[in-house]
Amino acid sequence: MRLEDFDNDEDKVIQDSLKQKTWNEIRTNDSWAIFKIMSEFVNGYESMGRIGPCVSIFGSARTKPDEKYYQLAEKIAFKISKAGYGVITGGGPGIMEAGNKGAHLGGGTSVGLNIELPFEQHFNPYIDHDKNLNFDYFFVRKVMFVKYSQGFVVMPGGFGTLDEMFEAITLIQTKKIGKFPIILVGVEFWSGLIDWVKTVLVEKMHTVSPEDLNLFKIVDTEDEVVDVLDKFYKKYDLSPNF
Repeated sequence: MRLEDFDNDEDKVIQDSLKQKTWNEIRTNDSWAIFKIMSEFVNGYESMGRIGPCVSIFGSARTKPDEKYYQLAEKIAFKISKAGYGVITGGGPGIMEAGNKGAHLGGGTSVGLNIELPFEQHFNPYIDHDKNLNFDYFFVRKVMFVKYSQGFVVMPGGFGTLDEMFEAITLIQTKKIGKFPIILVGVEFWSGLIDWVKTVLVEKMHTVSPEDLNLFKIVDTEDEVVDVLDKFYKKYDLSPNF
């Protein structure tokens, strides 16, 4: 079939990716992609280096302002900013918007790492105007989250949130980054997943060590989140970045 025979954009993308290309086309496309990737890293490093480390808040783009986890994320970000921490989110709607809104209302630094997507994602109005970064590549954006975060607050979300959470856990588990706090918010939401990790991965399959369960904490309130962060910084004789 020809590309124009396909009815929707998704089929066209798949067909285009499977289309036979010459070696010269592949090499040329890959070479230019390297420069684009490099430019995103350079821009990200320069921008985030001026901002300094913050606390990242992850969560669903689909959570509405009248839902409890949106409101809780806003309260958490507000308390985090009042305690002296900057806030990084994915820059979009939902939980990300709530995080930036709470930081903005708290007078703190509000950073958005926005990703260009065909749906869901558009930057929210609560990001500091000079701290709104845009990315084409998920992996470059994830490096910025991890490199410049001194803590991770994980609200309820979908596949993207789980990806970001397990990325942070894996990097700490393998000692690729420091043992910064990972705080899962919402006992009701996270308990099923954590029970599965304990019973299947730890006890049955032995693919995760029991001590790895200590890499994160599960809480329910904004006060508990700030308490975990403060205890971590007092333990290592550190202070908030802002």
